[in-house]
Amino acid sequence: MTGPMAPQRQDTRKFVENLSGAGKSIAVLTSGGDAQGMNAAVRAVVRMGIYVGAKVYFIHEGYQGMVDGGDNIKEATWESVSSMLQVGGTVIGSARCKEFRTHEGRLKAAHNLVQRGITNLCVIGGDGSLTGANLFREEWSGLLNELQEEGLIDEEAVHNHSELHIVGMVGSIDNDFCGTDMTIGTDSALHRIIEVVDAIMTTAQSHQRTFVLEVMGRHCGYLALVSALACGADWVFIPEMPPEDGWEDNMCQKLSENRADKKRLNIIIVAEGAIDCHNKAITPDYIKDLVVSHLGFDTRVTILGHVQRGGTPSAFDRILASRMGVEAVLALLEASTNTPACVVSLVGNQAVRLPLMECVQMTQEVQKAMDEKKFEEACHLGLYMCVCVTAALLHPQSSFNVAVLNVGAPAAGMNAAVRSAVRVGITEGHKMFAVNDGFEGFYKGQIKEISWGDVGGWTGQGGSLLGTKRTLPGKHLEKIAEQIRIHNINALLVIGGFEAYMGLLELSSARDTYSEFCVPMVMIPATVSNNIPGSDLSIGSDTALNAITDTCDRIKQSASGTKRRVFIIETMGGYCGYLATVGGLAAGADTVYIFEEDFDIRDLQNNVEHLTQKMKTSIQRGLVLRNENSNENFTTDFIYQLYSEEGRGVFDCRKNVLGHMQQGGTPSPFDRNFGTKVAAKAIQWITRMLKESYKGGRVFTNSEDSACLLGMRRRAMVFQPVAQLQEETDFVHRIPKEQWWLKLRPVMKILAKYKTSYDMSDSGQLEHVTQVRPKESDFSAAI
Repeated sequence: MTGPMAPQRQDTRKFVENLSGAGKSIAVLTSGGDAQGMNAAVRAVVRMGIYVGAKVYFIHEGYQGMVDGGDNIKEATWESVSSMLQVGGTVIGSARCKEFRTHEGRLKAAHNLVQRGITNLCVIGGDGSLTGANLFREEWSGLLNELQEEGLIDEEAVHNHSELHIVGMVGSIDNDFCGTDMTIGTDSALHRIIEVVDAIMTTAQSHQRTFVLEVMGRHCGYLALVSALACGADWVFIPEMPPEDGWEDNMCQKLSENRADKKRLNIIIVAEGAIDCHNKAITPDYIKDLVVSHLGFDTRVTILGHVQRGGTPSAFDRILASRMGVEAVLALLEASTNTPACVVSLVGNQAVRLPLMECVQMTQEVQKAMDEKKFEEACHLGLYMCVCVTAALLHPQSSFNVAVLNVGAPAAGMNAAVRSAVRVGITEGHKMFAVNDGFEGFYKGQIKEISWGDVGGWTGQGGSLLGTKRTLPGKHLEKIAEQIRIHNINALLVIGGFEAYMGLLELSSARDTYSEFCVPMVMIPATVSNNIPGSDLSIGSDTALNAITDTCDRIKQSASGTKRRVFIIETMGGYCGYLATVGGLAAGADTVYIFEEDFDIRDLQNNVEHLTQKMKTSIQRGLVLRNENSNENFTTDFIYQLYSEEGRGVFDCRKNVLGHMQQGGTPSPFDRNFGTKVAAKAIQWITRMLKESYKGGRVFTNSEDSACLLGMRRRAMVFQPVAQLQEETDFVHRIPKEQWWLKLRPVMKILAKYKTSYDMSDSGQLEHVTQVRPKESDFSAAI
């Protein structure tokens, strides 16, 4: 229906401008064990709180500071949180407080908050800290009445501070809290573990040693399991899955087989809380003695300990914490009398609010199930299961041949995806073939069978070991069809960037001409630019973000002790501004220029003036990021010269083009595991499609849904026909028409002290914790 009679669609969007924090006071504290990224969360709470007009207070030393009061509770300013984004731990301190567990302690804390007019509390910590906050909230009105009876506050104070609103953010390196996919600090802890494992692997290989590594995780095996996947460990022990009787012989046999296959090292990872099926602790020393006595291997033990809590936060943790901090302030402003205490969580790629006590109760149910030796139930409640792609299983034989190839520019994590695909494919009974040099190698016949051992040690390697080219298949369709016929290829797995997407479109479009292309085909996005339609994330983009963030940290640090300085930094990404925007959020950029958001000379002038005003305060350094293709006229040199001229007398400028360093390096833990999981899921899809399309002694399928892209969409991994994704694609600029991360730009601007419009439509709904129970045979449900 069109024209003047058409009904007007109601605009249901919510904007932060309609929320006011005027007259409200928010306090932020960190409690329990420290975790990298806590400072980013504190910074986001302070700046978002000030942005909406609220007063924001630091509570130093956690609940102890709240009980002690005095100088422990201080008002925060915008400048007081500058330069804390890249600092590990928590700069406002954290302490375990026995006094807060008593009624008298909570009475003192309530008095200290009321004296400063604080009725909104943002708590960053683990389940114990959040449970304590909820108890404090439940007792609040009773505590105020007691304070009034003791004459410490008057009736007006009781009336004005009658409600205490609480929002939690989970800061824990163990990732041991139900309701969120990742807790603040987990990704950084994985970085520390993988750095150590990668370093140990070189020395272990030199001397043919076995290394037993103990990682943190007294009750939760997440760090052990995921780091084992990320480094290709031979064996892993976690509290949730105790090994059956006889595990000692099984493990030694496996290690012995690996050595017989000319593998020069063995890595065994143990969570500190690992136990056997009789509840007896499995310690690194016990494993070492076992390997030495049974096999005689030179074996060493490394206990990582508090190294895992230290160091700078990863890009993922900075972005997660910044998003959570902004969302926490919005949740506090929207809280009403009937709103339960909530926790801000990450589900898939979305920030959600969940009732705090529902999350705590489910977390406690996991521990209860483990205490009762219901380990399978504990795994299901914890929403992750052991995905075994590291140990050879008995392979059911099938008559299907599956080819794997990399297409486009190299991206860190591609090799982890290939390794996972090959090993899961072999486990599913397929014969796996590797195609070298993308579609160019395909038409030239560079195809060979690849075995289990051929992909050993691939997870930690950057680039593409198969070789990759940008060549599209369009001009070589006949030769590619011939190679499919010669090698009897029944399915294709393509791992790559925009060229891989275009290539799959060309192959599926040619099915009417070449029946050889009527086989299941699936693509996994792998590109640093993250510019593939149908997926919020691509393999390789997290590693690139970490390279950008690390470099920005170093560049900013290079100016410490000098006069005020602004850095102009150019990032990769083609026409896609993902790396610039999200890298800017992680590095604390003042301005980011991208193709998707038009800007003119007036905007540039405003940005310079804005930065000049900031530099006249105590802020010493500025950071401006520019996507390489953001504007053909406003080049990096032009922006550098403009800022240099306009900032004369206030700051000087330096420029830096990051270039291909964003594409290199070892893959981040996130990219290793993302690649491993999506490739496993893709192979399972291929297996299902092969069974469905095998008729009359051959595989044949030409339906739209047999040529798919596997991508993450908001909260789920979904297979989408590439033909349908064409409508969502801007082929001229090689980007999706709609990009989720553009919603992060207002967050970045707010945290850089710009007034901007922020659409909160995705926020505000309090959801409930859902319990997922994957089938035993289907680990893809947990991926």
